[in-house]
Amino acid sequence: MKAGPDISVVAALVGDPARANMLTALMTGRALTASELAQEAGITPQTASSHLSKLEAGGLIEPEKQGRHRYYRLTGPDVAGVLEGLAGLAARAGHMRVRTGPKDPALRRARICYDHLAGDLGVQMLDSMKRQKLIRQTKQTIELTGEGRRFMADTLQIDANMLAHPRRPVCKACLDWSERRHHLAGTLGAAMMARFTELKWAARDATPGSRVVNFSRTGEKRFAALFGPGE
Repeated sequence: MKAGPDISVVAALVGDPARANMLTALMTGRALTASELAQEAGITPQTASSHLSKLEAGGLIEPEKQGRHRYYRLTGPDVAGVLEGLAGLAARAGHMRVRTGPKDPALRRARICYDHLAGDLGVQMLDSMKRQKLIRQTKQTIELTGEGRRFMADTLQIDANMLAHPRRPVCKACLDWSERRHHLAGTLGAAMMARFTELKWAARDATPGSRVVNFSRTGEKRFAALFGPGE
């Protein structure tokens, strides 16, 4: 008799194209309605309701009721991490969408991965942090250095002591599907993205289901000054 987690259950839930599109839309970290998710999946509201029930029963999404509306979100960043990893595997194996939209280059450049920065700029930021010795990374772990803690406090007003979470690491390397390299996840990655938004350096695309992150002109300059590419 086999023991341990049954990955076939999760794989079956993610494997349906409509459900996969719904889950991808929720990687923005935002909660979306059933109607919005039906539109993202290209299916009827009735069919969407059935899919959402299965995803909820499978522990991948959770509902949130507000007034007359019912919203859905991923149950946690670990779900987003698995989806991002699967996207990378699909890209490497050549399973790409036939049609690419006008926002595809923008999506590759900078996007949200649940609550942290991904894409070319996300990978660039992690590389820069390693070069500046703000973080220390081995094959198994990634952590802030003393210099990194000072940098976060002095430059971005992020208190590293406030980042501890019982179910989430402070720093985590997340494999980026478009760059095939790592960007920074964990509570630090989330705090940095939130700070970029607070400073109006960057803003998420307002379209439901869009993962694109747009940097302002000032934001691009400040980001490049702090995390510019190496020589």
